Amino acid sequence: MARYLPLIVLGVLLNASAQLALKQGMRQIGYFDFGLQNCSRIFFAVALNPFILIGLGCYVVSVAVWLLVLSRVEVSYAYPLLSIGYIVTAFAGQMFFNEGIGATRWAGIIVICAGVWLITRSA
Repeated sequence: MARYLPLIVLGVLLNASAQLALKQGMRQIGYFDFGLQNCSRIFFAVALNPFILIGLGCYVVSVAVWLLVLSRVEVSYAYPLLSIGYIVTAFAGQMFFNEGIGATRWAGIIVICAGVWLITRSA
């Protein structure tokens, strides 16, 4: 199972990239209220935003990669490794979007890292 770890990590990184691209797209679009009067304006703003399109594309590719993973690896091994995405997006959020990561979040990230390490040791 460990030999498929690079494929799993690729899927996780694609998923994290999708989140980051979607976040950037929504930063460009900005806050909006859900409502019938905004529906068409928001739809076109989202549908035409290049970062949203890139994010959706990353999701599609990540699903294809994930299907490859699931055809080769036990789901009880592979699925918990998706938590690597929490680590990646936290660091990327801090680096690209200047988001704060306080002590509690750092503690959570450390716990996630420990869990991922334990799971990879069980293969």
